[in-house]
Amino acid sequence: MAEQLETEPDAAATLFGDRIDLARRFAENLAVHGEERGLIGPLEVPRLWTRHILNSAIAAPFFSGRAVDVGSGAGLPGLVLAIARPDVEWTLIEPMERRTAWLTEQVSELGLSNVSVARMRGEEWAEGRVFDVATARAVSALRTLLPFTAPLVRPGGRLVFLKGANVGAEVEAAAKQVRKFGLQDVTVEIVGEGLLDEPTRVFLATVSR
Repeated sequence: MAEQLETEPDAAATLFGDRIDLARRFAENLAVHGEERGLIGPLEVPRLWTRHILNSAIAAPFFSGRAVDVGSGAGLPGLVLAIARPDVEWTLIEPMERRTAWLTEQVSELGLSNVSVARMRGEEWAEGRVFDVATARAVSALRTLLPFTAPLVRPGGRLVFLKGANVGAEVEAAAKQVRKFGLQDVTVEIVGEGLLDEPTRVFLATVSR
């Protein structure tokens, strides 16, 4: 229920600026409807800001141009980033109908003119390598994720994945896929230290071909 939503951290206003009201509305909507609609687990509402929304928003500076969020789910990180970065054109790819319904509703309610929602899997995208950046959060391990995200990005574009504490092991396990898809400048950055209670680990790579 909405009353369980954690107190908005001070960092939220810093990260969202004059878009903070939209972020608050999204947080409230997700807190009220997220569990009943199967979007988030029952333990997530009391840490929705800290663990999910700010964890997504902190990555906003890595995006530009046309971006795709693969496996957008409840809109983490895609809707959050679309709120934080209205100058970026966002496509949210999600295969599950109940989740695409939620995403479409939120896009309409929040008036996000920079977002489109596509019900499909990443590997079903048929419009070619049109994106400048691809992102994903809590979808799958890198070696599974790369084959259906890297082919969406133009040569010279970037992959920006929000990952957990085991990202280093994931990078090692994905060495074959990194070579196959011509990824360069592969790094992991920890962002949000000193601002967030839980800093975010971001996997970064350039798609060279």
